[in-house]
Amino acid sequence: MSQFIESIKIEDKKIFLLDLHQKRVDDTFAHFGKESSINLAEIFKNLEHDEDGLYKLRISYDLDKNFRTQLIPYAISEISNFQLVVNNIYDYSFKFEDRKELEKMLRQAKSNEIIIVKNNHITDTSFSNLLFKKGKEWFTPSTYLLNGVQRQYLLKNKKIKEAEITLQNIAEYSHFQIINAMNDFDDMFIYPIARITNLPGNSVDNEF
Repeated sequence: MSQFIESIKIEDKKIFLLDLHQKRVDDTFAHFGKESSINLAEIFKNLEHDEDGLYKLRISYDLDKNFRTQLIPYAISEISNFQLVVNNIYDYSFKFEDRKELEKMLRQAKSNEIIIVKNNHITDTSFSNLLFKKGKEWFTPSTYLLNGVQRQYLLKNKKIKEAEITLQNIAEYSHFQIINAMNDFDDMFIYPIARITNLPGNSVDNEF
């Protein structure tokens, strides 16, 4: 049975982007022919979480509505360097718990984090969507692997735009940042494009 996960931001006893997380779970169940899904709000309520601070609520579930939860203190950390890796066949349309292929790419990379290139297009890191800065505007690749909840929220609220970002035009962008359910659109963690160690013009021959 396929296992799926949701990682949800909890800060000062408040749950974030719940509607988008619930929709993703509902869509996952529906895609695999199930008429109903698990209730994330109810799961959080039953945890009776009463601690302030930043936490990640990790819910692992299957299509029979079995689930387990972990509530983990969370701290955002800076990443030293990124590496482009090519994988033209990898599919992560749903938030699967199985991350073996992602972990394999990470192990073989010569950096702290990877940016996956699929069919010449920039997609995601191993755990997040991406934003790229051009001028004063921020763009997210239209060729994502997973349409993350933070990405959806920022697009819906017109804080970012979609763009086709490829190996040929990535140098047009000056900076980038990572976003996911736990990492907001945040000026504190903006990386210069040079933080990607093997930009085009150098070698991008890491294929997995």
